[in-house]
Amino acid sequence: MPRAAPEPDLCIVAPPTPYDPASGLAPTAARAIPAQARCPVCGMFPARSPEWAAQLIFDNGDAQFFDSPLSLFMYLQDVARYSPERSADRIVARYVTDATPPAEGGRLRWIDALSAFYVHGSSARGPMRTANLPAFASRHAAQDFAAQRGGTVLTFGAIDAALVAGLARGGHGRH
Repeated sequence: MPRAAPEPDLCIVAPPTPYDPASGLAPTAARAIPAQARCPVCGMFPARSPEWAAQLIFDNGDAQFFDSPLSLFMYLQDVARYSPERSADRIVARYVTDATPPAEGGRLRWIDALSAFYVHGSSARGPMRTANLPAFASRHAAQDFAAQRGGTVLTFGAIDAALVAGLARGGHGRH
């Protein structure tokens, strides 16, 4: 009996959010997540889980929003797959949400993804209820988190394709 053809990939259209000069923000500054923004990797709405969100900014000021640091890393490894009209060399800024709990009444804080510290292998589950990479502004905060929830502290440059692929196989990358 012939085998059935594999299911085609589901394509989620998640266009970037254009820069709004009236916002008062610099073109490369982190922005609030629009409610309608969708993650180009998985199709989720990042505004629904802002404590996990990430974003990047292109050289023309357009922003792409992600449901988690893992989705950001997946995107960065294959920009052409998720945004065929874009290239990695046009990315001028990358941000992740600081997982350090905000002070009472404080807001979530965007931090530069390149200087953030990530915890791999903790008990924390991202917005898809699978393993992810919580991000922290300081090594100390990441180490405290890892001491409480398990895991290893890594820098941006230490997160390679094999680590991302392993996390994606855990359920995040099947979208």
